Amino acid sequence: MNWEQLLSLKRHGDTHKRLRKEQDETRLGFEVDYDRIIFSSAFRNLQDKTQVVPMPISVGSKKSFVHTRLTHSLEVSVVGRSLGRSAGQRILAKHPYLSEIHGYRFNDFGAIVAAAALAHDIGNPPFGHSGEKSIGNFFDQGKGKAYREFLTKEEYQDLVDFEGNANGFKLLTASREGIPGGLRLSYATLGAFMKYPKASLPKKPSRHIADKKFGFFQSEKEVFKEVVDEIGLAENPNNPGGYFRHPLTYLVEAADDICYTIIDFEDGINLGLIPEEYALEYLINLVKDNINTKKYNAITGTSDRLSYLRALAISTLINDAVEVFDKYSDEIITGNFDAALLDKGKYQAQIDDIIKLSVEKVYQSQEVIDKELAGYRIISDILEIYTTALYNVKRGKETNYDRLLLKSLPDNFCNPEASVYNILLDASCYMASLSDSAAVHLHNKLMGKEF
Repeated sequence: MNWEQLLSLKRHGDTHKRLRKEQDETRLGFEVDYDRIIFSSAFRNLQDKTQVVPMPISVGSKKSFVHTRLTHSLEVSVVGRSLGRSAGQRILAKHPYLSEIHGYRFNDFGAIVAAAALAHDIGNPPFGHSGEKSIGNFFDQGKGKAYREFLTKEEYQDLVDFEGNANGFKLLTASREGIPGGLRLSYATLGAFMKYPKASLPKKPSRHIADKKFGFFQSEKEVFKEVVDEIGLAENPNNPGGYFRHPLTYLVEAADDICYTIIDFEDGINLGLIPEEYALEYLINLVKDNINTKKYNAITGTSDRLSYLRALAISTLINDAVEVFDKYSDEIITGNFDAALLDKGKYQAQIDDIIKLSVEKVYQSQEVIDKELAGYRIISDILEIYTTALYNVKRGKETNYDRLLLKSLPDNFCNPEASVYNILLDASCYMASLSDSAAVHLHNKLMGKEF
């Protein structure tokens, strides 16, 4: 892989190469990516999607503020911008031709990482990761299993392992009538977005982090190939058809890891699930090498002390991630770096302690479990109703109820003339597009509980 290709400004439909030195400095192409994502309806839908606790707006109105997918994504993008800029300075120092000949600046790296980080959760369904599992469970163990005979192995795997990252790539790139190329982001940003540049099969062919999950559905196979060819991702010899990551993807991942480690922990405190004295102790262990003891002791309020430690922890982990990125830059550019940046950092033990406590006290709290259980039932019921209607219409055996039902489905998710795979994927992606509250509202309506 080489940086000139990896930093491609090309967009879907371009017939000529976009040159960095010809860019308008007041509105760079990579900054346009950020704008297009933040104004998209898919991004706005994140405002009421689970980050830590399902139904976050409802929870936040009754207790303290908790993060939604939207506020989490905004914070990840800010951390990503700092990571990208810091790493960009080091990349340009090692490869001065990028600046001297092609005109790239360190801010370009920050803009790419910030845009990809902003979109990193854009394809996630309601009710958090349990939402992904609920969709997959419908096709693996539920009524959706009946469709298996009509699908290829790869198509069926797309559904039983429904993946928010693959749905995100679909949202960013899928053409719709009158809108070719989706959001038409630069291929550099799309490359940085793809944490798992592989298909759903083979499943976990190696221990490399790029093979942990998958990054595109079969419906986007051609678009995926177009992107990886343009930016020159290296093929993964352990996974035919799979590729190694774009180097900046490691920074996107690090931004997410930093935020969910520290911010989810803070949400647990705000919800009263983690005692404040625990939080201070765990965060101090993380920042003990960088803390200004005099300044910290002068702060009297617990919440102010927590805010100080949170800011210092994020800054500490940003610096650590950049050091690891720089140290392993040769392995990263060749695809031979097989772990997350923070897994190779100085603070892995402290991070593991914080995550372990968050899992015990927050992710496995009774409130979260109860709402995830309800989410499973909601998602399964909605999928059963819509997939049945779409399949009946496709076979010409629809009922009046089926025809009525499909009138409630947005046009871009309703194409019963498509293949069985595509109508099932469309139903799943529609389900994934709903916010937590919208899913509950729709379920109540379909069950006759609400008018």
